[in-house]
Amino acid sequence: MYKRYVKRIMDFVFSFAALIVFLPLMVLLTIIGVFAMKGNPFFVQIRPGKDEKLFKMIKFRSMTSETDEKGKPLADEIRLNRYGRFIRSTSLDELPELLNIIKGEMSIVGPRPLLIEYLPLYSEKQRRRHDVRPGMTGLAQINGRNATTWAERFRFDISYVETLSPWLDVKIIWATIIKVIKREGAAVDDGISLGLFRGNG
Repeated sequence: MYKRYVKRIMDFVFSFAALIVFLPLMVLLTIIGVFAMKGNPFFVQIRPGKDEKLFKMIKFRSMTSETDEKGKPLADEIRLNRYGRFIRSTSLDELPELLNIIKGEMSIVGPRPLLIEYLPLYSEKQRRRHDVRPGMTGLAQINGRNATTWAERFRFDISYVETLSPWLDVKIIWATIIKVIKREGAAVDDGISLGLFRGNG
């Protein structure tokens, strides 16, 4: 009952309420982002969601689009400016994902949506991470976030799918709030700081 109906209702209610509360801040970050990012303040990327259905995930852009003379993006550490580091360390870059939650593409809690390039590389067990909606935060994020291995991350994701409950969601949300306040384990980009996932071979 919780997994099929209640969780979605709670996601909608709480994300809509959060959107109203944080709307002034999001407007401010949008304006600042236009100047700090020298253009589009949003980062939109196709990610796989529940049942591997693709959707457009939206975040605040934390890296500029600067390129070298050949048109190749500059190194991450160059494109990650002071504004970008701030919104990442505070997780403010994740706020636009509230729109994805309201639309039903994401959940507040669930496995983080990874790159579509990884889909053919998953084992059957790892593919179970797509049995639920992806989340803004998840079990892997409160257990080291990107300071883990891919094997550990997938183990946390599958454990969440298999033990999903309202109490687990509350525990993860509370632990996430504490980590955000302490600025612990800030993600670089949904797993990319782990190195690209190359499969299980």
